[in-house]
Amino acid sequence: MPKSLCLFLALFITSITFAQSTITLKGKVIDETTKLPIESATVYLTAVKDSSVVDYTITNKTGNFNFKIKKSDKPVLLKISYISYQDFKEDKVDLNTDKDFGTIALKEAVNALNEVVVKSEIPPIRIKKDTLEFNAASFKVGADANVEALLKQLPGVEITPEGKITVNGKEVNNILVNGKPFFGKDGKIATQNLPAEIIDKVQVVDTKTKSEEISGEASSSQEKTINLTIQEDKNKGLFGKVVAGQGSDKRYESSLLLNYFKGERKISVLASSNNINSIGFSMDEIFDNMGGGRNRSVYYNGDDGSFGINSMSFGGNNRGITKSNLVGINYQDQLFKKLDQSGSYYFTNSESKNNNRTSRTNLLPEGNTLTNSSLLTESDTNGHNATLDFEIKLDSTATIVISPSFQKGFSKNKSVRSQLTTNEAQEELNRSSNDDYSENGYSTFGTNASFSKKFNKKNRGMVVNFETEIKRRDNFLDTNSATLFADATPDDIRQQNKFDKEKNDFVKTEFRFGEPLTDSLRLSFTSEVTFRKIKNTANTFDFDSGTNAYSDFNDEQSNQTSSKVTTFFPSTGLILAKGKTNGRINFGPEFITFDAQSDYLGATTKRNKNYVLPRVKGYISHQITKSKSIYSFYDFGVQLPEAYQVLEFQNFSNPLNTITGNDDLKPTQTHSLYFSFNDYDYAARSGYYLYSGFNLSNNAVVSFTEFDDNFKSETTYKNVDLTYTSYLGISWSKSNKKEKRMFRYGASIDFNHDYNQGFTNAVQFESKALSVNPRINASWSIDELITISPSYRYTFKNTDFKNYLLTNAQNFIHNGKLEITSYVPKKVVIGSDFGYTYNSNIADGFKKDFYLWNVSLGYNFFKDQFLAKVKVYDLLDQNQNSTRTITPTAIVDAENTVLKRYVMFSLTYKLEKFGGKKKGEGGIMIMD
Repeated sequence: MPKSLCLFLALFITSITFAQSTITLKGKVIDETTKLPIESATVYLTAVKDSSVVDYTITNKTGNFNFKIKKSDKPVLLKISYISYQDFKEDKVDLNTDKDFGTIALKEAVNALNEVVVKSEIPPIRIKKDTLEFNAASFKVGADANVEALLKQLPGVEITPEGKITVNGKEVNNILVNGKPFFGKDGKIATQNLPAEIIDKVQVVDTKTKSEEISGEASSSQEKTINLTIQEDKNKGLFGKVVAGQGSDKRYESSLLLNYFKGERKISVLASSNNINSIGFSMDEIFDNMGGGRNRSVYYNGDDGSFGINSMSFGGNNRGITKSNLVGINYQDQLFKKLDQSGSYYFTNSESKNNNRTSRTNLLPEGNTLTNSSLLTESDTNGHNATLDFEIKLDSTATIVISPSFQKGFSKNKSVRSQLTTNEAQEELNRSSNDDYSENGYSTFGTNASFSKKFNKKNRGMVVNFETEIKRRDNFLDTNSATLFADATPDDIRQQNKFDKEKNDFVKTEFRFGEPLTDSLRLSFTSEVTFRKIKNTANTFDFDSGTNAYSDFNDEQSNQTSSKVTTFFPSTGLILAKGKTNGRINFGPEFITFDAQSDYLGATTKRNKNYVLPRVKGYISHQITKSKSIYSFYDFGVQLPEAYQVLEFQNFSNPLNTITGNDDLKPTQTHSLYFSFNDYDYAARSGYYLYSGFNLSNNAVVSFTEFDDNFKSETTYKNVDLTYTSYLGISWSKSNKKEKRMFRYGASIDFNHDYNQGFTNAVQFESKALSVNPRINASWSIDELITISPSYRYTFKNTDFKNYLLTNAQNFIHNGKLEITSYVPKKVVIGSDFGYTYNSNIADGFKKDFYLWNVSLGYNFFKDQFLAKVKVYDLLDQNQNSTRTITPTAIVDAENTVLKRYVMFSLTYKLEKFGGKKKGEGGIMIMD
């Protein structure tokens, strides 16, 4: 048995079997003047020797607290802290016997006339009116850990395998550094790259729009924002990391992140280059940029395998091998007293190659057909992305916010495809081949601006919002295709150049005025106007052998479509802000003008429609106690069909599918309802989150396709009377901390039920799908020694069909993972990520399960400034990419190129030059 495994087992067994008697410390905290209990006061124990936090808890709604802690001869101090009260401290508490501290009265904190700021310790957790605040120094992580590792230690904070962060069950959609975006508001770069050791506080608040922030309104969102504040002595200096690695099979990785902080001015530069399907700037302390285990890129797209950050894509994740290069800069400053500004810029480049094999069973009422295809693709993509944010405080009552953004990209793509379709008797219906080269360019310029004004009368305010987005797309395709039919149908041979252009312009203005009716109720008047104009032009030229040029204009495969949509939504509403209850509702008529036009084969087709439809949107939230809250949201609105779906002209661009619009299509009306209940007890470090909701659509637009004997199709669009999605979920988590040992565990289960209608070969069908997703996870750790994190997830899906070739389809997936990190012996870091996946939905003849095991061994040297590592991706060489997808019209089995086993040797250099204290100095004493 390997020595490292023996060590893990020995430590784990020792921690479980080693038991000592515990003692109980309890008491009650009240207000000295009112004698009322104080809820959510932080009660904590610190060691006399070094002031380190031994344990902590929070008082409940009756003001009581209760510790269960192991006996110890080491003296500790009992401390109690609560906002606007003086701290309480009892010296040298004996941890050998139970003790009841009785009733402890806190005095209100009253500043002297000269307003001297009192220096005091910061407790591990502090709950303010609308802010949950964690003191980062109270939560131990590895010496080289990033912010994400710190977040995992915080009670109530969970990070899913996909990288979604939740606080007490509520999703985090905005992460800031000192109140400003850091390479985008999603914050993944901050959590995965900033070192945990520079963080002072982690503050959690409700996510608000700029208008809500400035006006002081309660948040209408159920989502959360995390703000990371930098330690004062680390907010002036230069720090960062450089990683370089060379591996087997010509694999390589390199990344750089440098940060220069000086007060309000913060400049960060990042760069990366690798060919291991990674965005390349994760500072994961164990695996650097290596994916597939605990390390994740900023986002993954499960449908097409792409990954990227913000608006930039890096091609396929597991679908092919991608080389990626990136350079970015982030800038924050306050040049003038009333002007805050921040911005970021990226340049990205990616080169991807993939080999795809697909087997598709087309499910038709008259009998199935089978389509087998192979596809080779290569792509080269460049992208630019720039964003700026300006906040101008005109005075104490008026603020202007302007946020312009710009994206521009260009890609070159090559693809070679061959395809064969047969019937159930294996008789050929058609075959096709394509050899294509394309160039695609796009640009987007957008601006969000707002003006907010408060008036002298309490709760009277005005907000003006302006939004604009200008998109341009310019595509070129050089195609050589041959579609051959088995019967007398004429073959389709094409040697063409196609030019597609799109202009998409959008403008939105919104005016909101709030007038107080009472102290807790306001009347809201809103006027919203939007305008969108889209123009698509397709020009096709056939190759003329006489001129040896693409000069023969193909009018059948050329067309122009345009659409204009104008909406006007005047609404009246009520805004409620009474104690622990907040809410808003807006309702009114929405006036819609929809004009669409096509020019095809010399004929112009026009469609002009006017609609007047109701629109309602509202929410309500109630804080039952400091640990319990409920939230509900409702929205009713309409979605218009696209111009190509309603214009009755034939599109012959696809030789196997002709598309015609339907002038009789109606707008889709959608009802959305959401409800949640949250309860997290910080005293018990345990909580749960319950949520439920549905989206119901009337007149949903679906495809209506008919096939001929050669499997050549004609498609139009129709409305179906009803579709819906519904969901229900509950999650629970708990953590126990005893001195240096931490044990966290949790469980969740999600239910989804969908009802859909559609057409397959002109025959209408119904489908009802139920999916169940239970998950359990745990994490056991000893500070600076070892962390063991097992997890398991099961996914089951059952789909019933009516009036369809299939009556039922079922599949299930098992996914287990075990992550181990060891920091012993000293200066050595060992990591192991072991995962197992079983998918019953993989076709027969393909392997249904596989293991993915990544391992890492690192050694710190030269005063921990350097870290040398050897890492192995897919140690067992089992990674694969075989998938099966079941849709109402087909069963699709696909296989793609996948990243296989490699070994990587890397060296990391860590730079830290701060203007304050050197690393290792100081305690938890800061200005409060």
